[in-house]
Amino acid sequence: MTIAFPTPDPAILNRRDEILAGLARLVPGEALIVSEDERRAFETDALTAYRRMPLAVVLPSSTEEVSRVLRFCHQNGVKVVPRGAGTSLAGGAIPQEDAIVLGVAKMNQVIEIDFANRAARVQSGITNLAISQAVAHEGYFYAPDPSSQLACTIAGNIAMNSGGAHCLRYGVTTNNLLGVTLVLLDGTVVELGGEHLDSPGYDLLGLITGSEGQLGVVTEAVVRILRAAEGARPALMGFSSVEAAGACVAAIIGAGVIPVAMEYMDRKAIEICEALRMRATRSTSRRC
Repeated sequence: MTIAFPTPDPAILNRRDEILAGLARLVPGEALIVSEDERRAFETDALTAYRRMPLAVVLPSSTEEVSRVLRFCHQNGVKVVPRGAGTSLAGGAIPQEDAIVLGVAKMNQVIEIDFANRAARVQSGITNLAISQAVAHEGYFYAPDPSSQLACTIAGNIAMNSGGAHCLRYGVTTNNLLGVTLVLLDGTVVELGGEHLDSPGYDLLGLITGSEGQLGVVTEAVVRILRAAEGARPALMGFSSVEAAGACVAAIIGAGVIPVAMEYMDRKAIEICEALRMRATRSTSRRC
């Protein structure tokens, strides 16, 4: 079974030079990628079984630039595929030949940290782990921790409502997001939520989180930061069956004990990891 991609719009393909010229007037030269070799880096995400070459790639550096690009594309009927770091395995950032990729990688700054209110405002291209690193000196951290946290962006985390091992205790992205700056498809900039725990009116922030970039492009986010634990005590337990392991998890939570994280590996997974570790050890020994 394969994904059925729509047929590219020939009218857009025939206007490529005109569209590129229009985009070039909106962003600095280094923010517009048009050559085939450079566009190839954006033809897929981590779901590498499917690839499509985008019409162009735009890497804006501010909310204003994102707004200009989306307004231009809206007026000219050009499709836009928002992209964070491209770590998703779901194919959400795979473009089309008649679409541009709009990446937020250049928007990677911490704007403000408010330790008193336990909040941080960041640009959406910052990596997940970079937020924790920015507040660690005061004993704080950002809780959601997807396995790709070293590379994945907050924009992608919001788009996919990402979690991680810590979600058992601290929740997923939607439980740790206070507000966003969002650029709608026509270029309109809106603010949802803010630096407080509960906003009046409809829960539009909840609508945006997990919407996979279909309703707009997040350019800034206000996230909760939490006090880091004073210490950590990992424990390893072995079980004779999957059922026994599941019963243990249920008993722990049923007793009112909510660990920071619980992870499970079956025998096959352990064997694979051990084999990988042994190969890495042998490779290191040969180099030495």
